Amino acid sequence: MTAHAAWIPAADAAALLGVSRTTLYAYVSRGFVRSQASATSSTRERVYARDDLERLRRRSEERRAPDKAAARALQWGMPILESSISCIDGDELYYRGLSAAGLARTHTLEDVAALIWTGRPDWPPPPQPARAVPPRPALPFVPCAQAMLATAAAHDPSAFDLRPDSVAATGLYILRVLTRAATRGDTRDVPAHLALSRAWKAGPRGADLIRAALVLCADHELNVSSFTARCVASAGAHPYGAVLAGLAALEGPRHGGASARAESMLDAMRRARPLRAAVSARLRRGESIDGFGHPLYPNGDPRAKVLLAMAGQRYRGSAEYRFVAEFARVASALTGEHPNLDFSLAAVCRVAALPAGAALTLFAIGRTAGWIGHALEQYATGQLIRPRAKYVGLPPAVSAAALRAR
Repeated sequence: MTAHAAWIPAADAAALLGVSRTTLYAYVSRGFVRSQASATSSTRERVYARDDLERLRRRSEERRAPDKAAARALQWGMPILESSISCIDGDELYYRGLSAAGLARTHTLEDVAALIWTGRPDWPPPPQPARAVPPRPALPFVPCAQAMLATAAAHDPSAFDLRPDSVAATGLYILRVLTRAATRGDTRDVPAHLALSRAWKAGPRGADLIRAALVLCADHELNVSSFTARCVASAGAHPYGAVLAGLAALEGPRHGGASARAESMLDAMRRARPLRAAVSARLRRGESIDGFGHPLYPNGDPRAKVLLAMAGQRYRGSAEYRFVAEFARVASALTGEHPNLDFSLAAVCRVAALPAGAALTLFAIGRTAGWIGHALEQYATGQLIRPRAKYVGLPPAVSAAALRAR
C-alpha cells in the first residue's frame, strides 16, 4: 500500500478496515465509502477513498473505546462541531463550497470575508457607525493588534450587538484595525492587500501574492485559533473578544507562529551550499525542518501549492524564488513531506522582500475572516461550548486522608 495514497485497491481497503471484500462492497453500496475506477489499471478494478476508510475505522474503534474516542476528538479526531464555512475534501479546501485556490487567484480578502460571513462575496455592508481606528502603539504586530482591538471594543457602543449584519460590519472594522496595526497608515476604503503592499513597498507582483495569501489564510475548519475564538463567542463575548482570543492562540509556535520558525530556517539556510548536505546536516543534528507536512493533506497542502506556484509565475527570474523552490524540493525529498501553509507564507514573504514577521501578520489578518465567521455561527446556535474533563487525579478520599496526615 502506498503510504499516502488517497485511493487504494480493494485488498488494501479491506485490510485497513479488517473486513472481508464482501463487507467492503456493502459499505460502498450504502454510501459509506466512495469508489472509482482505477486510473492505473487496464482491468475493471476499482479503488477506494482512504479518507472514508479511515473515518469508518475510527468509528469502529470509538464504539469499542468511547473514552479514547472522546480524547482523540480534540486531536485531529472526529468532527465535534457543525460548520458550513470550510470543507477539506481530499486534496482541496473550499469556502462555502467554492474552491479556496480559485478564490485566491481572483478575489480580495474582503470578498472572501463577505462570503464566509454572509454567503455572498458581493454582500453590500450596511451603513457603519463612525469608528475611528485607535492609535498604534509601538509594539510587535500581535500585541499591537490586541491593544488596538481592546481599545476599539471599549469605545464601540455596538460591540455587543450580535445580530448577523452588525457582527459582519464590525468584522470589516476589525480588519481595518488589524491592517492599521501592520501598516501605521490610513486603511479606509482600501483593500487590505493594497494597504499592506503599499506600506511594505511590495509593488504589483507583491500585492498579488499578499492578496492570495490573505485569502488562503481566511479559514481552515476548527484549527486551534478558530476553536478558541468559537469558544469565546459561545460565552456571548463580542467579536473583538473572539478575535483577541484567536490572536493569542495564533501566535503560538505550534500554530501561526510556525511561519516565524520557517522564516528563521530559511534565513539560516540561504547561503548554505550544497543545500542538500546542509539540510541533511540539520536533520542529523535533530533540528526540525519547519513548514513541511500536514495531517489533513498527505499529498500536499493545496494552499502552499497555490502560493508557491504564483510566486514562481511572478518572480520566475528571482534568485530568492530559486532558493525557496530548491529548498522545498530538497526538504521534501529528505523528509517525504510536502510544504505546508507555514512554509509557503515564509517563502513568498522572502521572495517578495516583505519585512520580517510579515508571514504571521498575513496569517492573522487573513484568519480574522474565519474567526468572525465562526463567531457568527456560534452566536446563531445560542449554545455554550463546555466539554467535560476526565478526572485522573487522586480520589477525593485519598486526598483528604493525605491532607490530614500532614
